[in-house]
Amino acid sequence: MGNNDGFEKGFANRKEVLGAGHVEKSWANADDFNRPMQKLVTEYCWGEIWGDPTLPFKTRSMLNIAMLTAMSQHHELAVHVKGALKNGVTKDEIRSVLMQAAIYCGVPLALAAFRVATDAIKAYEAEPKS
Repeated sequence: MGNNDGFEKGFANRKEVLGAGHVEKSWANADDFNRPMQKLVTEYCWGEIWGDPTLPFKTRSMLNIAMLTAMSQHHELAVHVKGALKNGVTKDEIRSVLMQAAIYCGVPLALAAFRVATDAIKAYEAEPKS
């Protein structure tokens, strides 16, 4: 893995939010081409930004849902909806974020996000909880 505190902090944060299995699989599947990007995201996104205690993980999850909806980033949205549920964001709160996104980002984007979120919520609820 990495060899610095920012990376290690990011790796731990990433596992806490997205689940250890998902993160370890992503890192294990990294190759010489994409490993530098995985390292960058882990160190700066998950270490520096998610590691900043100013905003709790729950708030960051809701922000990510809104931003990923606005950008129509469905794969990342699904991952972060599951992470949001893990961080204590309720289904009602996710719905409210997506309803607000419909007004500020557009109805077609929000409708697509609702489809993605619905599937992600079902998948999360079907996962065995330890």
